[in-house]
Amino acid sequence: MATDERRWERFDRRRRISRFVLTLVAAVAVVGSWQFMDIGIVRPETIPREVGDLLTRMYPPDVAYTTRIVEPLVETIQIAALGTIGALVLSVPVALLAAENTTPNAVTFWLGKLIVTVSRSVNTIIWALFFVVMFGSGPLAGAVAIAFRSVGFLGKLLGEEIEEIDFGQVEAVRAAGASSVQVLLYGILPQVKPALVGLSIYRWDINIRDSTVLGFVGAGGIGVQLFRAVNAFAWQSVATVLLVILGVVVATESLSAYTRALVR
Repeated sequence: MATDERRWERFDRRRRISRFVLTLVAAVAVVGSWQFMDIGIVRPETIPREVGDLLTRMYPPDVAYTTRIVEPLVETIQIAALGTIGALVLSVPVALLAAENTTPNAVTFWLGKLIVTVSRSVNTIIWALFFVVMFGSGPLAGAVAIAFRSVGFLGKLLGEEIEEIDFGQVEAVRAAGASSVQVLLYGILPQVKPALVGLSIYRWDINIRDSTVLGFVGAGGIGVQLFRAVNAFAWQSVATVLLVILGVVVATESLSAYTRALVR
């Protein structure tokens, strides 16, 4: 008596073919890009020697140089903090526009999406270059650049959180005679407050790292000292700056993780 044997497979034939074609296209794209850009490694056996030579030049770090980077380091943290606060203020209305359940109409919805896309598409360094031209060199350009770059991140994720809220609570507040501002304060924000706090802290952590290199384009912070040390080939001073940046990033990462755990 014949039995109908069945064999379990994760994907059906159509999906297997689709996955194979996509993998093949990706591989062709990588190989084609490699060939087009003429990427090659000349004498790879010299890489360990060059790395060792650079590390030798950087050791020992110039401890005395630390006194010259304390003020730029504080400035870097302030740039990240001010930029994050500015982005937080701007991202709330952007998120309300970009969320389907709170945007007034299709035009405002796509306006919100456009703001989010433009902000996220332009790198922080490019924003910094733009604002250095507008405001001149200094921390103001860096803080504004951080704010404009962060609006897209916060606006996108906060907008997605707003789309997931219980809109019945919003309707209840509105039915009680609340104004638009009161609906926002008592119907929407309480439901997304944990996400808003967590996202803001997470973005601040990212902005600390971004702000360390803004000095390369004249936007203030510790990046100015790093840029000067690299240009002067003062590798021991470079090592000091890099170690300080590493310490700050580790500290802010730990603080960010601890704070996010508190608001969950």
